[in-house]
Amino acid sequence: MAREKSNAKKIAWSGRIKAVQPRIRLMRSFDQRHHDYQGYVLRIDGTCGDEIGEFLIAVGKATHEKHQFRAGMIVSGLSVPVPDTRLETAGFYKTSGIKIEKNAGAALSAGPPYLGVPPDLTKYRQRRHRRLDARTYEDKCLTRIWACRVPVEIILDHWQPSKKRYRFETFCYGPKSCPFYQAGPKRKVPGRKGMSYTEEDWVDEDATSHRGPDD
Repeated sequence: MAREKSNAKKIAWSGRIKAVQPRIRLMRSFDQRHHDYQGYVLRIDGTCGDEIGEFLIAVGKATHEKHQFRAGMIVSGLSVPVPDTRLETAGFYKTSGIKIEKNAGAALSAGPPYLGVPPDLTKYRQRRHRRLDARTYEDKCLTRIWACRVPVEIILDHWQPSKKRYRFETFCYGPKSCPFYQAGPKRKVPGRKGMSYTEEDWVDEDATSHRGPDD
C-alpha cells in the first residue's frame, strides 16, 4: 500500500548532488506501453527537514534548463512529499526556491562514468531505452545520467481500467557498448483472467536499432 502524505507543507532541503537522472513514468497495458517524460530526479546527500542522509528530489524540465544540474553541485530548495509513492521514484516533488550554493567546478567528461549535465528530455525520448537489470542499476548505474528507475502503472484489464498494479522498472538510455550493461530477466506484464505478456529481447533491439554501438 502507498504511504500517504496528508501534509502538503513544503520542506526545506539542501545538500550535494550525487546524481541527476530522468524522471519518467511508464504506463503498461499488456503488450502496449506509454512513456511520460516529466523532468529529472536529483539524488541529494544532505539534509531534508530534520533528517540527514540521501534523498530524491523531483524537478521540472524548465528548472533543469535554468540551472543545468549535475553531480557535485551544492543546492537547496523547497519540496512537498509525494502523496503516492507508487507513482514516483522521488520522495519529494513540486520543487521551488532552488538556489545554487556552489557549482560543481570543472566540466565533467561526456563519457564514463557519465556524470555530466543530462540532456534535454527530447534526447532521451529519441534515444529510447533498453531494460536494465535492477541489481546492475543499484551496483553500477545509480549515479549515471543514462540510467533511471521508473514507476510503472499496469492496467490489468482494458475493459476495467480501474484494475491496476504498480511496480518499478530500471532502464538504460546509454551507449550499447557500455561494459557494465546487463539486461536482466525478461519482463512479464500481467493481464486479464490470469494471462501475461512477456516483453522479448527484440522489443529493445527494435527500439534502439537507430543507434550505433557507441551512441
